[in-house]
Amino acid sequence: MKMQWLQLLITTCFSLPVLFSKENPNSENYPTKYNKRVKRDWIWNHMFIFEEQIGPLPHYAGKLNSSTVKKNAKYAIQGEYANTVFKVDENNGDIYCFERLDREVKAEYSLTALLVDRNTNKTLEPPSNFIIKLIDINDNAPEFIQKAFNGSVPEMSKTGTLVTRVLAVDKDDPTIGGNAQVTYKITQGQEYFTVDNSGSIFTAIPNLDREKKDSYEVIVEARDSPHLNIGLTSTATVRITLIDINDNFPTFTQSQFIFNVPENLRVGGEVGKMKVEDIDEPQNRKTKYSFIKERFQEMFAVNPNIMTNEGNLILKKPLDYETTKEYRMNIEATDPSIDLRVAKQERPKSITEVIVNVLDVDEPPVFSKPYYLFQVSEDANINTVIDYVSAKDPDAASRGIRYSIRNVKDGPIKVMNNGNIVNTKMLDRETMAWHNLTIAAEEIDPSNPPIKKESLGLVFIKVLDVNDNAPEFAEPYAPRVCENSAHETVIIKISATDKDEMKPGMKFTYFSAKKENNFTVQDNQDSTATILVKYGDFNRDVAKFHYLPIVISDNGVPEQSSTNTLTITVCKCNEKGEYTFCEEPLKLTSVSVPTIIIILVCLFIIILVVSIFAILKRMQKKNTNILGKNTTEIHEQLVTYDEEGGGEMDTNSYDVSVLNSVRRNVTGPRHELETAPCLYAQVQKPMRNGDMSFMIEVKKDEADNDGEGLPYDTLHIFGYEGSESLVESLSSLESGSSSSDIDYDVLNNWGPRFKMLADLYGLEPIGDFPY
Repeated sequence: MKMQWLQLLITTCFSLPVLFSKENPNSENYPTKYNKRVKRDWIWNHMFIFEEQIGPLPHYAGKLNSSTVKKNAKYAIQGEYANTVFKVDENNGDIYCFERLDREVKAEYSLTALLVDRNTNKTLEPPSNFIIKLIDINDNAPEFIQKAFNGSVPEMSKTGTLVTRVLAVDKDDPTIGGNAQVTYKITQGQEYFTVDNSGSIFTAIPNLDREKKDSYEVIVEARDSPHLNIGLTSTATVRITLIDINDNFPTFTQSQFIFNVPENLRVGGEVGKMKVEDIDEPQNRKTKYSFIKERFQEMFAVNPNIMTNEGNLILKKPLDYETTKEYRMNIEATDPSIDLRVAKQERPKSITEVIVNVLDVDEPPVFSKPYYLFQVSEDANINTVIDYVSAKDPDAASRGIRYSIRNVKDGPIKVMNNGNIVNTKMLDRETMAWHNLTIAAEEIDPSNPPIKKESLGLVFIKVLDVNDNAPEFAEPYAPRVCENSAHETVIIKISATDKDEMKPGMKFTYFSAKKENNFTVQDNQDSTATILVKYGDFNRDVAKFHYLPIVISDNGVPEQSSTNTLTITVCKCNEKGEYTFCEEPLKLTSVSVPTIIIILVCLFIIILVVSIFAILKRMQKKNTNILGKNTTEIHEQLVTYDEEGGGEMDTNSYDVSVLNSVRRNVTGPRHELETAPCLYAQVQKPMRNGDMSFMIEVKKDEADNDGEGLPYDTLHIFGYEGSESLVESLSSLESGSSSSDIDYDVLNNWGPRFKMLADLYGLEPIGDFPY
């Protein structure tokens, strides 16, 4: 009832028509001085209605009223939800709402008021727009933006430290009665946390300890209309986690740790693990271990494992049972990074005793050095003791040791059982300058069966150089000189090399071993030499090659020298001194003894094979007598070297009777031919006369299939041309005969360009043309 009265009061205040006013001269009670028509208009603009009305439908929304009074006038509305949600009484202008409206869905509706003639439906006044607004009621509770919130705060924080912030939203109108004003309250967990009206949550007490309780669940209530205490509420859950800080000291779980370790434990190996208790999270465990006596730091180290809360004892130096059988040490665990202002206790000292028992192990021999480096001269006598290696049994038994070489078999260097290293062959630095050996030292075990214990050591032997190689040319020089070269002309610059070690200060000297020659060997005093022309004017007709022996010596101890021959070729040159023609000198190659032996064996095998073939050939000749060859038939197989084949008109060098014989009786079958042995395979007559190539192919086929006939290669028809061919013999055997009609001496008159041809084809040597 109160709500309906409040609605009527608001509607009356906003919709009361002003019927009598100066601006309304249409009033009947208002005296007018002039009788003239004036404009009439609506006398309202807004209407109000409460949302979610509870009474029966429809609800009264307001009233339309116009200054125009006509009996035939009626009211009408247009616009949003007109004539559906809102309807008007056309007689008196009352507007009713036929649904329960929700302001949070739609807060206002825009409509248009019309006054029309009932008969003609024409508007009597201009249309007027008005708005129906919904008055908000507190019908929505605040809603949190998420169902659950998460927050965190470091443990041991002060009171009032911000943890997180929550937020709730109310859909009601914030301008009416505090319907959308939200306040917060903690209903669970209020002894640890507080919340203000902005939704911020703070710590309520100091020093929250994660190690006692690491998380909290807080219920926060949101309420609207706080001044009426009748507002609507909703709740949300906030999960608050305490963040760990490094506020706990580590402590050993045992007062004593005992470890039994074999003496052959490798350096860096783990001796044992010491358990430590630290209730902080792994990222905040910063345990530091220290030895009470610093001398143990050279032998051991402790590596912390923050994930397992353990200290791993690591070996830094090798253990030796024969030297030390037990280690006793005290180790302290602490955490220097803890802030004592937030620590739960004062810095404690957690100390434990560690006992390391070294266990005896039968170890292999140990060399006196990690490796050995020896030197020996390459001219050392056989069985010279180069040096020695030494190893011993580290165990208390101290057994004997024997030595052997592992990586070399039948080498020039051996190791004796006592460790002496000797050379069993002559050494050559130029063949192998270093000898790298792997020496095995094996412990002599008297037990049965013996247990093999050995160690390997490295020995590097450098072979020292002795000047035992003579110098020689650095490369195979092939100098050339023009036949008209002048005096002191430089031919070539030579250098030498030595297989021996080229030590600082090593030099080579050069001189000519042959005094009577046309060359000068000039020593440049820098291990090189220059070859010069002494007299000049060389004669190629006398000698085309000159051999200059040169003695090359070094300054080593003892001095070594060798004679090397330099082959100088005399060449023809043009006016510019450029070589135009040079003969290639014969290359002298040295042949080793094994090569000579191989050549002799090959020659012996060849001679043996040739002898066997000769015997077989002789036996074959005896068998071929059954052919009954006569002298004429044999003569038909002998031809001159320049045979070119017998043509139809040429039978001077070849008897074609054999080929003509095939023209007779060629029509008969194969079995009608004579059965007597024949020298050549029988062929059929060609289809066309003179088709010699076809006949030869047929003859070849017959020869290939006739095993009793002579080989086909006795017929020399490869270059068949005939007697009337204009091409002469292709043989080169007679090309150089003296019966040639060409006189090549005329080349001497053609100038220097044809001098070489004149020398090659002329009858007698001719003098040189001047350039």
